[in-house]
Amino acid sequence: MLAEPPVPEGDAGLKALKALVRHRTLLAALETLHQEMGNIFRVTLPGFNPVVMVGPEANRYLLISNRDDVRWRMEHDPITKLLHHGLLVVDEDLHDDLRRLMNPALHRHMLIDYVADMVLCTDQITATWTSGERRDMLDEMRSIALLILFQTLFKVDFAPDLERLWSSILRVLKYISPGPWLFWPGIPRPGYQRAIRRLDDYLFEIIRARRKVVGEANDLLGRLVTSPSMSDDLIRDQLLTMFVAGHDTSTALMAWTLYLVGCHPEVMARLQAEVDRVLGCDQPTYNLVSQLKYLDQVVKEVLRLYPPVHAGMRLAAVDLEFQGYRIPAGTRLMYSVYLSHRQAEYWPQPGRFDPERFGPEQSRHRVPNSYVPFGGGPRNCIGAAFGLVETKLVVARVLQQFDLTLSQAKVRPQMGATLEPSPGVSMLVQPRSNK
Repeated sequence: MLAEPPVPEGDAGLKALKALVRHRTLLAALETLHQEMGNIFRVTLPGFNPVVMVGPEANRYLLISNRDDVRWRMEHDPITKLLHHGLLVVDEDLHDDLRRLMNPALHRHMLIDYVADMVLCTDQITATWTSGERRDMLDEMRSIALLILFQTLFKVDFAPDLERLWSSILRVLKYISPGPWLFWPGIPRPGYQRAIRRLDDYLFEIIRARRKVVGEANDLLGRLVTSPSMSDDLIRDQLLTMFVAGHDTSTALMAWTLYLVGCHPEVMARLQAEVDRVLGCDQPTYNLVSQLKYLDQVVKEVLRLYPPVHAGMRLAAVDLEFQGYRIPAGTRLMYSVYLSHRQAEYWPQPGRFDPERFGPEQSRHRVPNSYVPFGGGPRNCIGAAFGLVETKLVVARVLQQFDLTLSQAKVRPQMGATLEPSPGVSMLVQPRSNK
């Protein structure tokens, strides 16, 4: 008879508790449990007891080989309550139909047309920066990501509404961030519904406005409103899904990138030299950005160290077997991208920031499924290509025009809706004299 996954007892549990208190993040506790117990174990917190799975085999099992035996949708989680029937929280035919409808607006060939808008939105925000001031790059990158998402995918100028909806956006992100609801699913959560209603009102407003427009429907909103199968409510669910997943992941990735290159002046200098050589004084284009090879390595290494989507949740639909353990149907499963990306057997000196890991030679020898920043299999991130191009373009544009100096102590990863640098990334901005 197969055993169920081990639970932390004695020293392992005590060490994890100490790590949690010392570092003030569940990530530290999970790292400790992984070190003490191996690649599969069960967390035993009140009301929250998922089986945690780590490593290439676990990633392949949940994302590819046994993906039909697990479900994404968990009815009582805040993300499901927020997104209703959004692409991220539905399964089977509905998911497949929605993905087929939405995919063309996020296809690589569409990115060529999006790049000019990405540049425009970036410049809109950086035009407000003044010489010698400090800016929180987490906030700045969020502003840029929001403008880009609405302008490219929805064909809506979000700038006039950015400040008005800012607090509601942050409130909604907090609603789906880890918190007491993990341990007490029915806990009252007052104060969130007003923020959700404000975003809903805005989204329904732009849906109604687009329905009045006759013309091409290449962007995401256009494709949704011209589909006879899509009600306004179902369109709202997809827009909010892309709004949450599409801007917050890019925000975190861009902020972490600027933080890490700020911590490593030699990397910053090499990046700026590459940007100057490839772009000169020209605006970035899709083809030019694709030539920024070192920047590509830097972004991929940032994704390894601090993947914005640091874990994935699934629900076992049937009894499962993995590495000699039985996992009963109905069990919550968590595959940890963060821990997989820090396994020493696949990533020597895993805590070290080293973009050379993603040079051509090293990449050829990477173990499959040891690197999964965008998930994997048929349900990999629908916006992966969009997010990578966006991040590289924004970072390149910023470094083309500004010198940035980190002006704060070390940050820590915070488990919000995504894995963000806390308490932000304060940087001194200085326009480059030769630009």
